[in-house]
Amino acid sequence: MTELVHRETHESVATITLDSPGNRNALSARLRRELIDHLDAAIADTAARVIVLTHAGSVFCAGMDLKESRGSAAGEQGVREFPRILQTVWDSPKPVLARLTGPARAGGVGLLAACDIAIAADTTTFAFSEVRLGVVPAVISVTVLPRLLPRAAHELFLTGETFNAARATKIGLLNRAVPADQLDAEVGRFVAMLRRGGPGALAGVKDLLRRERPSSMPADFAEMNELSARYFAGEEGQEGIRAFAEKRSPAWTTI
Repeated sequence: MTELVHRETHESVATITLDSPGNRNALSARLRRELIDHLDAAIADTAARVIVLTHAGSVFCAGMDLKESRGSAAGEQGVREFPRILQTVWDSPKPVLARLTGPARAGGVGLLAACDIAIAADTTTFAFSEVRLGVVPAVISVTVLPRLLPRAAHELFLTGETFNAARATKIGLLNRAVPADQLDAEVGRFVAMLRRGGPGALAGVKDLLRRERPSSMPADFAEMNELSARYFAGEEGQEGIRAFAEKRSPAWTTI
């Protein structure tokens, strides 16, 4: 069976690639399991000093796989691995850099927000699309809110509006937005700078930076995961997911 996530280590850089373009690299149960395995392996690999998270296909990550959420009760939503993924990226003693050439939505934005550095092509777009499906961006809020300006978080979480890479940089979601033909050079420049840092010092800096986030992150994830599952399984969430699958507007937009 072909992997949905690949990992390659070269010159002390572990590159992890989401490779499920058929469903826009959505966070299916299988992709989540493979991503956890590759993240754990990259962190444990003594030959890897920097981790780059990237993607195949035209989309970085479309968020949760809604096909798996349709018709499932709250306790069966199957998203238990996602907080583990975000916490693993956030807590990694090795710097994690996100490289995007295409859109990120919902959980995909949470994933890049968990990374230490995020660099995208300037044509990339983003959206917290959850409210338009009748659900809430609960789990990803744990990694996204420390990055975003508060006013921007209120606006974009509540409206679900699509925004561009320039806006994402301005509000703190991205470090850099560059023309697509300059993306690899910019990623390479950051990787080269990160490789100059002592491995122990980099891990120490990560510990220092984590003080920006309250030590209750595991408890926050547990609470937000429960909240997220409740909305996904609720009447409104299920209607939003059905509408998405049927390519129509949800019932509440006609009220």
